Amino acid sequence: MSTAQNTLVIFDLDGTLVDSEPNYYEAGRRVLAQYGVTGFDWEQHTRFIGIGTRETLTALRREYGIDAPVDELLAAKNRAYLELAKERTDVFPGMRDFVKRLHAAGVPMTVASGSSRETIGAVLAATGLDALLTTFVSAEEVAAGKPEPDIFLEAARRRGAAPANCVVLEDAPPGAEAAHRAGMRCVAIPYVPGTAGDPAFATAGLLFAGGQSDFSAEAAYDWIVRPTPAT
Repeated sequence: MSTAQNTLVIFDLDGTLVDSEPNYYEAGRRVLAQYGVTGFDWEQHTRFIGIGTRETLTALRREYGIDAPVDELLAAKNRAYLELAKERTDVFPGMRDFVKRLHAAGVPMTVASGSSRETIGAVLAATGLDALLTTFVSAEEVAAGKPEPDIFLEAARRRGAAPANCVVLEDAPPGAEAAHRAGMRCVAIPYVPGTAGDPAFATAGLLFAGGQSDFSAEAAYDWIVRPTPAT
């Protein structure tokens, strides 16, 4: 078996595989407006990129003094997001090519996302990625979201992979930190280019500082299959 086939590649979904942040922003804006919060803009939304939906809503509920339970807010946002996601979700072209390349080489892959299980399944189906990415773990299935390592460790456990043999692809500092805490290698593709200098990305083994516009499927593949140096 090749080095590549011994490696489990774990993809974050939102902002890494698909450009879902505009939909998440609009869903959040709509839900907040339902509870009397106006003026929630894109800049405010970017503070929560890479953070799970429940953790995001918990923080916003506290920040804006919303009385509704987090579960109520979560259900409302998931409904709004699913409506938007089914209308349109764009896969980053370089990522679709990369997934196809890994699949053709027999490299095992999975998805680990802060979104709900229903949402992940819907997005993968809507984009056609479900034909190549057949397994996934959601934030609902672990005790703590990113930057805790739980979701990546659970993804590895389910696929029978040792953390040292896993590579995570992430777009946000909390995800890169979670990969580091999990003892996994990381390819970082910052969704917000201004975050490229974040200390969490310094732990990534491969950083495409300009984000998706800099991403190279060939360079990422070559780095992933490179033998890990002995420690």
